[in-house]
Amino acid sequence: MERRELYYVVSKPGSFEEVGIVSTGMKAGLEKMGVEGSLVRRVAVICFEAEMNLVLYTTRGGNIRVVVDPERIDVFVQDDGPGMENVEKALQPGYSTAPMWIHELGFGAGMGLPNIKRNSDVFEIKSELGKGTFIHAVVFRRRDAA
Repeated sequence: MERRELYYVVSKPGSFEEVGIVSTGMKAGLEKMGVEGSLVRRVAVICFEAEMNLVLYTTRGGNIRVVVDPERIDVFVQDDGPGMENVEKALQPGYSTAPMWIHELGFGAGMGLPNIKRNSDVFEIKSELGKGTFIHAVVFRRRDAA
C-alpha cells in the first residue's frame, strides 16, 4: 500500500448539525483503503473529538489531515482559533472551558483531548493563545512499530 492522504476542512464552527461528517467520511475512506477495523475505530475517535473541538472552540474552523502508509496513520489537526491557556489542564479528564450552553447541549464534558491522547500511540499538541492549536496523533498499524 502506498502512502495516501485524506484531507478535511471544518468550515462551519458552531454548526452542530454537521458534526460527525468529517469523521464519518474519514472512516469510510480508511475502510475503502483496507485499514484494519480496530485502527479505523481509534482514528475515527481521534478525528471526531478533533472535529468537535474545531466546531466548539474556533471561530473559523480548521482542518484535519490523515496520512496513511503501511506502518502508521498520522492525524494532523490545525486551527487558528483562540488557543489554550493551559494545555496540561486541558489534557486532564473532565476539565472543560466550554460555556454553559454547550454543556446544556450535552457536550463539553472535558474528554475530547484525553480521548485523542488515549487512542494515539504518539500524541503531540502545541497551542498558543491567540494563534491556535496543532495536534499530531499517530496510530501504528503494526504492533512492532510502536
